[in-house]
Amino acid sequence: MTITSTADTFTALNNTSTASAGASSSSAASTTTAAATSDRFLKLLVTQMQNQDPLNPTDNAQITSQMAQINTVDGIQQLNTTMAGLNSQFVQLQALQGASLVGHSVTVQGNRLTPVNGTATGGFDLSTSADSVKIQVINGAGSVVDTVNLAAQTPGQHSFDWSGANAVDGAQYSFKVVATSSGNPVAATPLMRDKVVSVSSGAGGLTLTTLNSGDVAYADVKSFD
Repeated sequence: MTITSTADTFTALNNTSTASAGASSSSAASTTTAAATSDRFLKLLVTQMQNQDPLNPTDNAQITSQMAQINTVDGIQQLNTTMAGLNSQFVQLQALQGASLVGHSVTVQGNRLTPVNGTATGGFDLSTSADSVKIQVINGAGSVVDTVNLAAQTPGQHSFDWSGANAVDGAQYSFKVVATSSGNPVAATPLMRDKVVSVSSGAGGLTLTTLNSGDVAYADVKSFD
């Protein structure tokens, strides 16, 4: 009997243990499974060494290799357990942070404008620099009621305020970003201010329910106020 069969048998035991650990959501159960696998491996190794051919004993290098394998597998299983615990803590922390946002304003992708006290705030994200940026304000009927000239702008996020005779408090407006560089259009993503009304957590992660945009993934929020 040789040490080679130990590796084959251990691989089968480890695969069975891994499947069992994956089906369990308990970190303690995973740790117990890893310990049981190690114990079975060591017992099998000792048994095979006791029954080895005395005229052809097992090479020490093979024993060392087998011990290194079991230590590596144990280390990976412990690392997986640790990472699962850290992920759970991160989700809880994220949920706590999200709950603190209820009632606060966030910046998300969108093009709505709602004036308050005669002023509405919006934003945009430029892909590259632009030598001319204009904001066209559009009313509910689809007509352009005002234009805000912002001149040249650098790449990245920018905000703007719109006010004037056409800015009616509580009315719903939209806006369009027209950005150009040397006469060529520049891609711009419109951004809007919204209010968080509730927070929920599911399989897809943390979701913020906003007043005007509905459900928004936590990762899609551009900024917090």
